[in-house]
Amino acid sequence: MMTQPSLETRDLTVRFGGHVAVDQVSCAFRPGELTAIVGPNGAGKTTYFNLISGQIPASAGSVHLGDEDITRLSVPARTDRGLGRAFQLTNLFPKLTVLENVRLVIQARLHRGFNIWTMAMSHRDLIEAAEAVLERVRLSHLAHQTVSALPHGDQRKLEVATLIAMEPKVFMFDEPTAGMSVDEAPVILDLIAGIKRDPSATVLLVEHKMDVIRTLADRIVVLHNGALVADGLPGEVMASAVVQEAYMGKELTDV
Repeated sequence: MMTQPSLETRDLTVRFGGHVAVDQVSCAFRPGELTAIVGPNGAGKTTYFNLISGQIPASAGSVHLGDEDITRLSVPARTDRGLGRAFQLTNLFPKLTVLENVRLVIQARLHRGFNIWTMAMSHRDLIEAAEAVLERVRLSHLAHQTVSALPHGDQRKLEVATLIAMEPKVFMFDEPTAGMSVDEAPVILDLIAGIKRDPSATVLLVEHKMDVIRTLADRIVVLHNGALVADGLPGEVMASAVVQEAYMGKELTDV
């Protein structure tokens, strides 16, 4: 029996003037599965992510998280319900420390406000939880470093840490290794692989590097001109004629 989808889009569409950027995309994503979303530049991958996470409103169709229609919910409301997203560019507080960035995420998740008189004692548990997340992503040694002083690779690791700290049901990664060196990228991929091992986690990954996709993906969804043109097991999808045509004859290993 197939697992109930944790996330689903139904005929999801967005138009910008006369241009249809995402065209009636229906797709279901399930726990314990990592789905790579691929396609040529301009295919609508990041726009599709933006529709799911609420950065832009849909022109038509709907987004469902479990049994709930979240199409009209704000970004914070979607996050509160278990939708977590890491961006192509880091989305951190640059003037705060590494530890403070993670602690604030945990504090927001638990709906714990600030009280200057009790902060030192009552937030000790938040700090310990943040320290545990930093240990998991191998950033403990940089806990008290200001984020703006971190190299790009460590900022990307910290963004994964903040996503883990949210404890979402659905993890969304938009080109997580963008701008990273060959030495830095494997650390991020190892963190995502660790998330994938959780059978309750649903992972969506937009990525151009096919070696990354081959390593991590259980399933590939292909978008082309905003439409879903293929969906299935990696080997089958990469070998399909429709995908080869969508990539305009390019070798998929080069995409």
